[in-house]
Amino acid sequence: MRIEVARSAGFCFGVKRAVQLAFEAARTTGGPVYTLGPIIHNPEVVAELARRGVRAVGDPRRIKNGAVIIRSHGVHPRVLASLQRRGLAIIDATCPFVTKAQRAAAALRDEGRQVVIVGEPHHPEVVALKGYAGRNSLICDRRPVRVKSRIGVLSQTTVSQEDFIGALLSFGRQAADIHIFNTICNATQIRQQETMDLAQRSDLMIVVGGRNSANTSRLAELCRTVGKPTRSVETEQELRPAWFAGVRKVGVAAGASTPASTVERVVRRIRGLTTGKTKAESRKRGGKHSVRGN
Repeated sequence: MRIEVARSAGFCFGVKRAVQLAFEAARTTGGPVYTLGPIIHNPEVVAELARRGVRAVGDPRRIKNGAVIIRSHGVHPRVLASLQRRGLAIIDATCPFVTKAQRAAAALRDEGRQVVIVGEPHHPEVVALKGYAGRNSLICDRRPVRVKSRIGVLSQTTVSQEDFIGALLSFGRQAADIHIFNTICNATQIRQQETMDLAQRSDLMIVVGGRNSANTSRLAELCRTVGKPTRSVETEQELRPAWFAGVRKVGVAAGASTPASTVERVVRRIRGLTTGKTKAESRKRGGKHSVRGN
């Protein structure tokens, strides 16, 4: 059986930067260190940081002193101002692509437009973006929304081009004046396209990443749209031998918050689960069979 891993599997630039800043803070900061929410949607990384003294906190009011890491998703400007007023040390790990989207939202708001954000309403990146977009901003999550005649449109950095274009078409039937910022991260587009291409030439897709990771869930969804069986796992321990029955080629993709080490363990585990089986089948047929991976 052949195993092929998507070239873009593993940390994206923004996530890698945030994780490096968090581990650096754990090593160099004398006092307590916190992150507003998990630094990334990956329980293994969050657990390792906790062992090194970096605690994830959901409510910023619980942070009384020390350093606060703003994760790659960014944070609502009101929350940021509150942390600064209290004299806490701020380590800004907001992804540069997210910062670009925040500036675009503020620019559209300052033009006097109703800002429409294409994305998931409860995703932390979108919650932060809405803070920059203004009170009359809207969030469009694949369902039709009524907009004003003069709008500005941008997106959560991890939505698909298809969803963004679909939303734009619906707005075009309502608004007469539209200013568009395409704030989808290039790395997201590349990862999604590579994953779909890999799914099309594979018998089974394994998508690796945290269950709370929006971009990981989207990869699994895209694999299923091309009609291929798809399994989502956080770690190699969730793999099951029965999944690989009759499979000649397995594709492995991973979300932007999945460490390369986790992907490597998943690949090793797949080989371990399938090598013995394929050799036994080969002996039964009286032939030879090899297991390859790349």
